[in-house]
Amino acid sequence: PLVTYSPRACRTPAPTRYVVSMIRSALMNVMTAAALKAGRALKRDFGEVENLVVSLKGPGDFVTAADRKAEKTLFEELSKARPGYGFLMEESGAVEGTDKAHRWLIDPLDGTTNFMHGLPIFAISIALEREGALVAGLVYNPATDDMFVAERGQGAWHNNRRLRVAPRRDFSDALVGCGVPHLGKAKSHPRFKAELAAVMARALNVRRLGAASLDLAFVAAGRLDAFWERGLNAWDVAAGIVLVREAGGFVSDLDGRDAMLSKGEACAGNEAMQKALLALVKG
Repeated sequence: PLVTYSPRACRTPAPTRYVVSMIRSALMNVMTAAALKAGRALKRDFGEVENLVVSLKGPGDFVTAADRKAEKTLFEELSKARPGYGFLMEESGAVEGTDKAHRWLIDPLDGTTNFMHGLPIFAISIALEREGALVAGLVYNPATDDMFVAERGQGAWHNNRRLRVAPRRDFSDALVGCGVPHLGKAKSHPRFKAELAAVMARALNVRRLGAASLDLAFVAAGRLDAFWERGLNAWDVAAGIVLVREAGGFVSDLDGRDAMLSKGEACAGNEAMQKALLALVKG
């Protein structure tokens, strides 16, 4: 198996850990190496979060120097390994490549607000699109060394463990993840509150983690039974879509179609859970 070493960069002594991917492919080697390199810097910055240089993008939506630094590292590493591939990135936008068949979709720091508040719930998200279809995804939380990877036809993995979505089928037993519109999306609050009320009336409970890539990874891992969110970007969900599908789950937009990237929304779970959640929040 592919074994990559990821030393902890924080100053507090801690046992070293290994991030292991059971997908033996050159593509996953490239993606894992890039994520680990960018993750080392994020881990250092997370340990000194009070010193980060912060600029305001909009109400409730911040971007830090850490975002830009991680994105630069990912761009450089992936460009070096796969020259000519295009990019769609959170901070830098679209970069056209000479290879029109391939495009990386990158979120260098999903969960920026968590990161800035010292909550260790954030991730690097990398997905590869080939001829318009998502073929590989990686979600990596540097704070915990949790690496979720998936490649089309190769399954989904968390470190060295194969992933499957949760088997539960009764929605009253479901732990459901969601995304809450922030202050800058106040116009979306009434619709979200109506959706939340509908879900709360049927589900066991609801969680809001603040990083859609990890929400989808947790659905793939069976930690969440289902997840929905609107107002996302393609780079927020691309990798997670691959993870859920390779773990045996279902993902659609909130109209039940396959336009998650263009519409910026997702509804995920096993077949029964996804169908039940979709009925509650559809349209």
